[in-house]
Amino acid sequence: MPTLLAVLGILFVASLLLFTVDQRQYAMVFQFGEVERVIKQPGIQFKIPLLQNVRYFDSRVLTIDAEAPELFNTREKKNVLVDSYVKWRIVDVEQFYKSVGSENAAVARLKQTINDGLRAEFGQKTVADVISGKRDQVMETVRKRADADARKIGVEILDVRLKRVDFPDKISSSVYDRMQSERRTVASQLRSEGAAEAERIRAEAEKQRDVLLADAYNKAQQRKGEGDAKRPQFTRKRMGAARSSMPSGAAWMPTKSRSRTRTT
Repeated sequence: MPTLLAVLGILFVASLLLFTVDQRQYAMVFQFGEVERVIKQPGIQFKIPLLQNVRYFDSRVLTIDAEAPELFNTREKKNVLVDSYVKWRIVDVEQFYKSVGSENAAVARLKQTINDGLRAEFGQKTVADVISGKRDQVMETVRKRADADARKIGVEILDVRLKRVDFPDKISSSVYDRMQSERRTVASQLRSEGAAEAERIRAEAEKQRDVLLADAYNKAQQRKGEGDAKRPQFTRKRMGAARSSMPSGAAWMPTKSRSRTRTT
């Protein structure tokens, strides 16, 4: 029994002297209500019983997810519903504690900061910008502005993301119809331009074909004329060769004339 009591006594004293810091936490040690030290490394730590107490803060990356989509106006004065989320974490525990004191207070402040940043950015952008064209730029601008404010309370904003940007139900149909009409107009224009380009290419090809045929015909006629001009010369050469091959003293006559003499 005395041994058991001694063990229990040691455990009680140890619970007053020792505390454990998890790897997912920061620990802040207070003495007489003032911050005495901040512990960021996991492990077993010491404290002075009765004089010091410990408070823990989450060191992990946390998420603020909007409870419901927010309604913002674009530069065109059109209403859009925006669903977003934020990734953040505590980087300066002492500053965090002195500025807001708790995660709930920090979340409320960060929500307001992000909301104000999104409202300002959407007011400068068109619907096309926030849906696709400049969406990444919008998110990065909001993140930088929110991070600059969050540093004042010991928090870092890691990311701001838009999960969904949509129109309210009452105007979605009219907007979609207008967008479809615009797309059909663009498609019709592209088809017309394509047909005109095809006709131009076809006419150009036919023109080149006519030029090639005319050039080929001219060359053929030129060759034919050259052949006709050289025909008498070839004929004289052939007749001269025929005379030189006859026996000396024999009278030469064209083949057609000799044939007529024998017939007579």
